[in-house]
Amino acid sequence: MELGYLPILIYFLLAVAISTLILFVNRLLGPRRPTPGKAEAYESGIHPQGNARGRFHIRYYVIAMLFLLFDLEIAFIYPWAVLYRRLGLGGLLEMLTFLVILMVGYLYAWKRGALKWE
Repeated sequence: MELGYLPILIYFLLAVAISTLILFVNRLLGPRRPTPGKAEAYESGIHPQGNARGRFHIRYYVIAMLFLLFDLEIAFIYPWAVLYRRLGLGGLLEMLTFLVILMVGYLYAWKRGALKWE
């Protein structure tokens, strides 16, 4: 094994060991007072109703995917903003190209009615 990967392996093993230790200590020292209320499903203060395997409209998933797509742009814009002065005009043009492509996708989704929640 190459020594370049040794710190990553040590970090991974340390993370697994600490996670296991925390779970074990919690199980060992934590209080256990099970009640029917604690065993009940809980979501945002609303009591569950109906079957959990119910169908959702496809629009829900489309909106979620579009949100992820357009939200991930921040993952690309933030590092660019931090290095803006060092990247110069070339970096500005690349980011403008990225934003234009992103805007074309946004306008396409808007025109197709993918952003309407009915």
